[in-house]
Amino acid sequence: MKVPISWLKDFIDINIPIEELAHRLTLAGLEVEEIRYLGLPLPEGKTEDRSGGHLRPETKTSGIAWASDKIVVGAVLEVMPHPNADRLVLCRLDDGEQEHIVLTGAPNLFPYKGKGKLSQPLKVAYAREGAKIYDGHQPGQVITTLKRTIIRGVESYSMICSEKELGISDEHEGVIILDDDAPIGQPLVEYMGDAVLNISIIPNIARAASIYGVAREVAALTGARLRPPELTVVAEGPSIDGKVSIQITEPELNPRFVLGLIEGIDIRPSPYWVQLRLRLAGMRPIDNIVDATNYAMLELGEPLHAFDYDLLVQRARGHTKQPSNANATPTIITRRAQPGEKLTTLDGVERTLDDFTMLVCDTAGALSIAGVMGGAESEVSTSTRNVLLEGASWNYINIRRTINAQNLPSEAAYRFERGVHPELASQGVLRGLELMRQWAGGKVARGLVDNYALPHADPTVEITTQDVTRWLGVELSLQEITDILERLQFTLEVRGQIVYATSPPHRLDIGQGTIGKADLVEEIARIYGYDKIPETRMADELPPQWENRSLTIEKRIRDLLVDLGLQEIITHRLTSPEREARRLPPEVPTEDVPYFRLTNPISSDRTVLRHSLLSSMLETIERNSRLRERIALFEIGPVYLPSEDSPLPEEANRLLIALTGPRMLAAWQGSDTNPMDFYDLKGILDSLLVGLHLKNIGYKATQHPSYHPGKCACVLLDDTQIGVLGELHPLARKHYELPETPLMIADLNIEAILAAVPTRYEIQSIPSQPPVLEDLAVVVHETLPAERVLEVIRQAGGKTLSDVHLFDVYRGDQIGEGKKSLAYSLTYQDPTRTLTDDEVSKIRARIIRQLEQELGAKLRS
Repeated sequence: MKVPISWLKDFIDINIPIEELAHRLTLAGLEVEEIRYLGLPLPEGKTEDRSGGHLRPETKTSGIAWASDKIVVGAVLEVMPHPNADRLVLCRLDDGEQEHIVLTGAPNLFPYKGKGKLSQPLKVAYAREGAKIYDGHQPGQVITTLKRTIIRGVESYSMICSEKELGISDEHEGVIILDDDAPIGQPLVEYMGDAVLNISIIPNIARAASIYGVAREVAALTGARLRPPELTVVAEGPSIDGKVSIQITEPELNPRFVLGLIEGIDIRPSPYWVQLRLRLAGMRPIDNIVDATNYAMLELGEPLHAFDYDLLVQRARGHTKQPSNANATPTIITRRAQPGEKLTTLDGVERTLDDFTMLVCDTAGALSIAGVMGGAESEVSTSTRNVLLEGASWNYINIRRTINAQNLPSEAAYRFERGVHPELASQGVLRGLELMRQWAGGKVARGLVDNYALPHADPTVEITTQDVTRWLGVELSLQEITDILERLQFTLEVRGQIVYATSPPHRLDIGQGTIGKADLVEEIARIYGYDKIPETRMADELPPQWENRSLTIEKRIRDLLVDLGLQEIITHRLTSPEREARRLPPEVPTEDVPYFRLTNPISSDRTVLRHSLLSSMLETIERNSRLRERIALFEIGPVYLPSEDSPLPEEANRLLIALTGPRMLAAWQGSDTNPMDFYDLKGILDSLLVGLHLKNIGYKATQHPSYHPGKCACVLLDDTQIGVLGELHPLARKHYELPETPLMIADLNIEAILAAVPTRYEIQSIPSQPPVLEDLAVVVHETLPAERVLEVIRQAGGKTLSDVHLFDVYRGDQIGEGKKSLAYSLTYQDPTRTLTDDEVSKIRARIIRQLEQELGAKLRS
């Protein structure tokens, strides 16, 4: 939000430097991102302040100084034709010291061309020779110095300035026409010099999204006296009673609706000082009626909307089919949009409305999207003479949904979606009506039509000095606490050592009970000063620490996978059915499991909760494979599936591992750059599960629609499937731009793993006796799994066989067709004594005999 200092001074005297004010506001939560100086000299200032041991936040500054002896208020007395150019004029100008002939091509001076001496001098911003201004014909802000020159045979050495040349705005088509009371010869910096604070309004300080709101904060921070806004209205028109009525259908979405009426207005441009303030605040001036609504909104924080009252009367008469001379009373109705209802808004776009969208209507139909934007049919135009002014309060969550659904941000919506107190509705209407009366003439009807259907109860919160000390670590007296809360306009009642604070009628951010107490402590800390709170050790008793076993094991899984060379990613949990379908081959039908859809999605491709981690993992690999050759990733996260016992989804945690690219990156000493395959992935799973002390792990060939046929296996834990691993299906990978190397995927059920991880496990000391190592190669049938051979070897070897693993598989003519040779490395070891050759030979013979009997295996010679 942009806050001109001159406007702020309407409500509070500022007796500290602007930079210090910006610093205090920033520390109090209203971060001043930029100070823009309008004619005032930029201070040298410090970007760092080590007072109290805290750094001053660095605030960006910008602007150009208007030299007081070079840029002044001038008066154009006459506009004459240029002798040699049709698109230029010569102005006879008085700068308070002497008259000058000034050359210009400003189009807003051409209506006066050749009409002789003006009956009323035009007050302008005049830059004398040598003045430094912005070049109005260059893009951006390029400083130039006015020098004497000849243009089409006429000497030119000075200039009547546009807003761009003075750094006010980008407007440079016409020169500035000041108000008639501008004193001739006064330095322009004294007349309209200003500074603008660009403040970032965070959601929990939305009450400060107005000039008066910022003034309240300044008063609380500095102790200066706050001047309340002028809400007195000169109402000389007839009573509003009987001229309009209000119906609120859903008070929880529209707690209050207020209407005021002004008749006999004349639409014209606003005074220049009004236009200037609106531009400095970031809004474009339109006319005196629209400007009045925007000015009141920026000043008080209550968005307003003006209707052409006569159009509403015509709509009411046409809807009831009354004769043209009959009196028709408009009825303003607030309701939800009907299915398929449409409205053309002020931006000229016809919008199809959602059924949750609140509308302001009359008996003939919709007039505006409540709290967001008005409709084109009832807008104020140059022919408008009577204006019905609306101020209201809306449910901020519903407004937020409407903004996102329609993609329709606005200044009004910016405030309503953050919460506007219902008390401000009548204040905004009163202020808007008086501004219209002053700038557009007319007579304000006496009274307001006010339907306060759901009055807001401002909460009362208890707080003590002990609460403040405990939560802030600072001992503040009862007087200090009440002084801060009173400066924040809380209504206080003190009973002994307890303060009962009632939230002021402009705030919606104070909660009840403990939450409200935390809100008050935060307010006390803001105004007292975060920079004054010392760093102290926690003195409170720590709560008992209970182990969260699932989180501990998940952390262990992450550590093991990182140690194995994988990198963790976290992907978006929101997706779309079309994106998830990419993980399946084209001929495979999509799963018949309903998705959980978001009522208010953040984008068209983030509409549902995911069923699988695979699609988001593949999208991540697709993006990153262009940048790196080897990818080894894992993700632990939930998928969302229907639950039989609850309308909410079942959040099942999954672990997904993905490998692609070379086994090792190329290095100067040489490395294995062959692509990673099924066995690299299986080795990682083995290491992970062994690291979790899981036993009875097995693998079995299986089929899965996302995996390559014949290159897919399920992971078994005690004969229960806990996951699947294999290579991505070649038809599924065509849906992604992936590297040519195989892409290996493992998808595991984290919940099943967590349930199986033992709380305790046995450990063994390092054996003191030497092992006996030998290899054993056997020939078996091609279809026999190596895991079955390994199982028989372990059974036959007994406890003395401490380790066995497969290290070679061979197929060839030497062993015959349909056969394969499996070579195992065996380790024999007794923890109590050294084994003899004879003992090892007996165990080896027993192993060979059992392999022959159970599997038909033959020892390979």
